Amino acid sequence: MQDQPTSAELVGAVADFIRTHAMPQLKGHAAFHARVAANALDIVKRELEIAPEANTEEHERLKALLGADGSLDDLNRELCTRIYAGELTLDTEGLKDHLWATTLAKLAIDQPKYSGYRRALEEESGGK
Repeated sequence: MQDQPTSAELVGAVADFIRTHAMPQLKGHAAFHARVAANALDIVKRELEIAPEANTEEHERLKALLGADGSLDDLNRELCTRIYAGELTLDTEGLKDHLWATTLAKLAIDQPKYSGYRRALEEESGGK
């Protein structure tokens, strides 16, 4: 077990430092690049927090959908091969749900403020 702080907390602290202390002192391209760096660190932080569980869930869905076992990468390649060959279509039971769940997990990491993502979450929760 690692001592505190966690990797996600360290990355978050650096992103916060860039935003609250460094960026206000920067101008022009340097300020822009600092903002890009802070946003990249936010993505890394969310990846550390969300990806392990999301990858496990994706892996389980793929095993069930494909009736096969393998690494997440191997199963995703197999999924693409079967879709390309026409063996799997959106009419295939479970495919549409798998693709939707995978997309939402990726958006949670990459673009959680994206309006389409937020709307999808609201719709899934019944508009609550």
